[in-house]
Amino acid sequence: MIRGFLFACTKESEGKCLNNLLFATDQVYAPITIRVRKGDLLFLNNIDTDILHGVFRAVSDGFYNKEDKVFAGRYPYQVQVEPLGDITKIQKARTILAKQDSGKRNKPIFGKKLVSLLNYFVKTSSSFPLDKDSKSHISSSTLLEEIEKIALSKAALDIESEIPLVETTTFWDFPRQSYGLTPKGNNKYAGVTPALIIYNMIWRYTNPGDLVVDPMCGSGTTIDVCKEEKRNVIGYDIVSTRPDIIQNDSRNIPLENDSVDMLFIDSPYGDNIKYNYHPNNIGNISSESEEFYDELEKVMKESHRILKDGKVLGWLIGDQWVKKKFTPVGFEIYKRLCKYFEPVDMICVSRRGQSSNTDAWSNRARRFNFYLRGFKYLIIVRKTAEVADERKRRKIKWASYNRGR
Repeated sequence: MIRGFLFACTKESEGKCLNNLLFATDQVYAPITIRVRKGDLLFLNNIDTDILHGVFRAVSDGFYNKEDKVFAGRYPYQVQVEPLGDITKIQKARTILAKQDSGKRNKPIFGKKLVSLLNYFVKTSSSFPLDKDSKSHISSSTLLEEIEKIALSKAALDIESEIPLVETTTFWDFPRQSYGLTPKGNNKYAGVTPALIIYNMIWRYTNPGDLVVDPMCGSGTTIDVCKEEKRNVIGYDIVSTRPDIIQNDSRNIPLENDSVDMLFIDSPYGDNIKYNYHPNNIGNISSESEEFYDELEKVMKESHRILKDGKVLGWLIGDQWVKKKFTPVGFEIYKRLCKYFEPVDMICVSRRGQSSNTDAWSNRARRFNFYLRGFKYLIIVRKTAEVADERKRRKIKWASYNRGR
């Protein structure tokens, strides 16, 4: 299937894009860029002049260029392109894209919408000449050939109709366990991790090619997300549920010091779920006991050892309420993590898939005056040398406001 993608530029960057036949973007739209593949059709929207340049074909897959010199490292997510015939300018791009429902850069353009947008370029005669040093144009008849191929194609979608952007607040609420067209992990697995948690973590804190490790990998959600988002990944679990999960105890991780770019851990938060019957499973220990936190602290020490300096760990954890007793598991885990790491932030993740999400349980909570667990904590911490000294150097200037009388 041929897909269309919208890239943006400014007056400042337009010349670099067109003269180098290189479309580029920053971290915000990186998940879209890495999904571009050779043969897809691309359009360049100058957001300053409201002009749409087209049509281009990708001659490379989308890639991460950490050695970028064209844009001085500002836009390292890139695609190499070639023009299909003359590069044509269309005015009032914002209006045209809105009519096509194609104005969002994280929404690929398919089928009839893509054909309709291409027809604008066929009908428009105004062309934008490349500089003399640029690559020569290919035949303009190629554009009509592409339109015919798209119109005749019966292929099913092979990419999301809308690619997720990273979350911007500290409250995350995902209606489904997975995302996209392929499953991530097993949504029938007890305590399965919502895939978009891992998606958000890796796009905020890693780049393609970085190594992500999940020491408690469960059904393999982290592995599936990382592979789709072009990260290297290692998943361990004390009981392997599939061939690409290495059986291993998270209290002793067989990796070198300072070798990992990010860790994600969705640990047990007590003995309320029976993941398996391995005798050394930390999930068999009650979170009401000090032993539970002592064993998880061993995982924290190992995580600190293998993580590179300046890199982050995301730890997903929930509290417990059992038999009229509340246990603040999240606070205890946070307190122990702060012995080894610098806090980055705390995310509240809505719990949608738990077995207590029923009318019967809601009625019990009201009748017997207790609360169902509505969220988990995602604790984000960073391995940082000399944390104490850094805190001493920080100065905060608070804003002040005069109150009216």
